[in-house]
Amino acid sequence: MPSRPLRVAAVRDLGPQFTVNPYRMTGQDGAYSIPLGGVGPQEADRVFWYFGDTLIGERPPGSLRDVFTHLAEIGQPQGHAPFERLPTNTGLVLPAQSGRGGLTGFQHLVDADGEIRQLVPPGPDDRDEWDRMWCMHGVALGETLYLFYMHIRMLEDQGGPFDLGFEIIGCGLAKGTADEWQFERLSHDGEDMWWPYPQPQFASAVLRSDREGGDWLYLYGVTGYEDGVQRVYLARVRPDAIEDLSQYEYLSGSDPTWSADVADAFSVFEGPPNELSVSWNDYLGSYLSVHSYNTDGQQVGRTAPTPWGPWSEPTVLWTVEATPDKKYPVAAYAGKEHPSLSEDGGRVIYFTYIEAEEYFPHLIEVTLE
Repeated sequence: MPSRPLRVAAVRDLGPQFTVNPYRMTGQDGAYSIPLGGVGPQEADRVFWYFGDTLIGERPPGSLRDVFTHLAEIGQPQGHAPFERLPTNTGLVLPAQSGRGGLTGFQHLVDADGEIRQLVPPGPDDRDEWDRMWCMHGVALGETLYLFYMHIRMLEDQGGPFDLGFEIIGCGLAKGTADEWQFERLSHDGEDMWWPYPQPQFASAVLRSDREGGDWLYLYGVTGYEDGVQRVYLARVRPDAIEDLSQYEYLSGSDPTWSADVADAFSVFEGPPNELSVSWNDYLGSYLSVHSYNTDGQQVGRTAPTPWGPWSEPTVLWTVEATPDKKYPVAAYAGKEHPSLSEDGGRVIYFTYIEAEEYFPHLIEVTLE
C-alpha cells in the first residue's frame, strides 16, 4: 500500500505535564521517551522518560528567561541559584498508557534521600554548575539501557549558541540498567566525547529498524550553529556494536552510501534546534520525524520511505502562540513524538515541546487525516 500524506485532521492541547509532584520539581526540559522492553525486573509496560536541566525549588516571580539572562550577564554558571538544586539530567518511569488523558502514574528516579537525582554523572575534571550533561535520546538493548548525552559548559562571558551563554563540548554515551539506575560514561580511545563539537551531535534521536536490510540502530545528530542553519545527519550501527565507535557508519550520500569517517556525513534535512524524534508509523506507511522548526513556535512533522529519506518538506502540526502573561516572544524547542503513547496504529500521535518561559514538557495530541 502506498504511504499516506501527512495531513492534520484535529489537534488537542493537553497542557504541561509532570507539574504536580512531591519533589518541588518546578520545571524540566528535554523529555525523551524510551520503552523498557527487556530491561529490569519489571520491564513489562514501562517507559523511561529522560530530561535535561531540572529545576528543584520555588520558581522566582517573573520570567525564567530574566533569571538566566541575569546570571549570564554577571558571569555566573546558571547553576542552582535561585533554586535549591538543578540536576542536569534526570528521569522518571511511566506506566504504558495512551496520551489521551495526559501522563499519569509516573515515578521520578530518586536518590537515597528521596530527592530527584542526576543519572549521567559528571567527569572527574568537570566543574560543578559549569559543566552539564544534557539528555539526548537512548535505547534499551536486552538488560542494558544506553543513554546518549551532550556535554555543555557554561561561559563566563555572554555568548555561545543562541546567546544563552554556553558552549558545546560534544556528545557521549552512558550505560546502566533499569533496576539499579546507575550509569557510567563510556570512553573511546580514552575520550568520553565520541563526537566532539562541531561534529554532528549524535544521538538527538535513535531509531531501531530491521526494514532496510538487517537490524540497525539509526542515530540522528544535529549541528551547524555557525551559519544559523541546523542540519540533521545520520549514523548507523548494529545493536551489538553500540559500544564500539569504530563500528559506526555515517550516511555520505543519498544512494545511500555509508562511510566510516564522520567527516563524510551527509545532511538529510534542516530545521531542528537540536532534538527530534524518528519512528515508523504504520498508519502513514512511512517513517515520521517530529521536531521544532527553529525556535519560533512551529512544531512540524516530515515523512520518508527510509530512515535516510528522501524526507518531505515540513508539515505544521501545531504552533505555539504567545500569551498575554508572557513577557517575551515564544521560544519553543525540543519537539518530539512519543510513539508509545500513540493510538490506532499511529493515526493519533502525541508529542511534547518545551516553551522557555513555561519550562515543562507540553503535550499535544494530533489526529491525522
